[in-house]
Amino acid sequence: MVRMGERQGKQIKRGHQGVNIDLDKGDLKQGVLGLVIAVVEIVRDILKAQAVRRMDGKGLTGQEIERLGRTLMELDRVIEEIKEDYGVSESVKKVRDSLDNLANGMVNGISS
Repeated sequence: MVRMGERQGKQIKRGHQGVNIDLDKGDLKQGVLGLVIAVVEIVRDILKAQAVRRMDGKGLTGQEIERLGRTLMELDRVIEEIKEDYGVSESVKKVRDSLDNLANGMVNGISS
């Protein structure tokens, strides 16, 4: 098991929480692909949130909204297809869960 945030068997601490993203050494390609897809999903989620803000702010024409919607749906389809084709759905979920926990810890630390 390789963990991001570890160096020579010692975990690097980030504030109160370590950054742990498990990658299986036996199948490193799958682990790395899972990490890459998780990052792409996060970027997609940010793009979706930005698109909603722009639609709510009347910053897009009807045509732009339609094109953006189609593009985001196609991105969703392609991401799901890649996850299925390479069998990395569980790996992506684990990475997302780890990153969500890290983000929540950081937000809780800021608000405390």
